[in-house]
Amino acid sequence: MRPMEAINIGQAAAATGVSAKMIRHYESVGLLPAARRTDSGYRQFSDSEIHELRFIRQARDLGFSIHEIAELLNLWRNRRRPSRLVKALAEQHIRALDDKVRELLAMKGTLEQLVHSCHGDERPQCPILDVLADAAPKRPQAARRRRGSTLVRRRAAA
Repeated sequence: MRPMEAINIGQAAAATGVSAKMIRHYESVGLLPAARRTDSGYRQFSDSEIHELRFIRQARDLGFSIHEIAELLNLWRNRRRPSRLVKALAEQHIRALDDKVRELLAMKGTLEQLVHSCHGDERPQCPILDVLADAAPKRPQAARRRRGSTLVRRRAAA
């Protein structure tokens, strides 16, 4: 199989599913090396750069941050890397995803309780709006989770 000719940013975007805007962004933050340019200043991407863009796209689809993707790319480029480093990074990301899932489920539960307590009729009283308009200072995440259901019950009873 012969190597692909260098392609422009639009073709690179189509080949990788990464928008031209994001390709420029990845280049500006150092995730991708600066692309070679034609005499007229157009970016040109090689096979290896297209492969890296696909790698980045896959990592973004899995929710890795730009910083984590930079670490993954460095590990991927280093053929002598120990796989334990890659695994540790992925496990750390799983823990962060688990935290996010718990946080989202807590928000969902609170919102479900609010929806349940709202009559949803012609009356102007609405516990959903009451909770949103509560001027109390924000509590730390853990405290919000613990108190969330009591706050909702108190508002609904009012």
